[in-house]
Amino acid sequence: MIIGASGFIGNALYKELNSYFDTYGTYRTDNTFFEKNQKFFQYDMELEDISILLDNLKPTIIISAVRGNFNSQIDLHQRIINWIKKHRCKLIFMSSANVFDSFSNYPSYEYDKTLSDSVFGRFKIKIENALMRLPVNKYIIARVPMIFGSTTPRVQEIRTLHDLKAPIEVFPNVIINATSISKLTQQIHYLINRSKKGVFHLGSTDLIYHFDLIKEICDAIQLDDPVFKQVYDYNNDRYLAVLPRDNKLPKNLQITTQQVINSVTTK
Repeated sequence: MIIGASGFIGNALYKELNSYFDTYGTYRTDNTFFEKNQKFFQYDMELEDISILLDNLKPTIIISAVRGNFNSQIDLHQRIINWIKKHRCKLIFMSSANVFDSFSNYPSYEYDKTLSDSVFGRFKIKIENALMRLPVNKYIIARVPMIFGSTTPRVQEIRTLHDLKAPIEVFPNVIINATSISKLTQQIHYLINRSKKGVFHLGSTDLIYHFDLIKEICDAIQLDDPVFKQVYDYNNDRYLAVLPRDNKLPKNLQITTQQVINSVTTK
């Protein structure tokens, strides 16, 4: 069961998993394509209780890739947690590198303490902490850095800004890692197949400056003379990167920054 299967990440996961598992998804706004698909259910977390849908479908794995109002998401996840406590079910929570955005001097590993300055990061931490109070076999926390690929919202935004001759915002002293949407969906598929549990960092194994990554992506998609707006939030270099140490995936499921850059030209 993918909560948020009409969103970018949720839909990519649905396409990856649907051929292998009995996969269902939720969507929020009226959409003829999703209405015709018998595996999709309209659901609005601000108005409805997810428990009713879960009681009907009885999923053994729930993937949370939902977006929207933070308070509604916290309530939604609390209801999911209450449900999986009573059923044979695991929650895969799509989290973010932003749970570490207060730490700037080094990359972050799976079991490092989380601390965030951002509203987004703090909200993700709140859900992570609630999950970590469950038995470890009941959850996977998948922390994901920036996602790229030919059809991803980030790459589409870069193209749009370039077409409008508008500046593309870059952070020259922020050191990050990244991933591609195709690799991310393969990794989640593997975690399900192997009945993995706990915390996973699903980013590239190497690091790069944000500015350098965006420049190389612009080169890869052949944008002429892009305009960059360089943003210096800090005087010194700072890290916003999630690296695997305790829960490493097999070599074929790891990704390098160069492979992330290559992914933006792959259909």
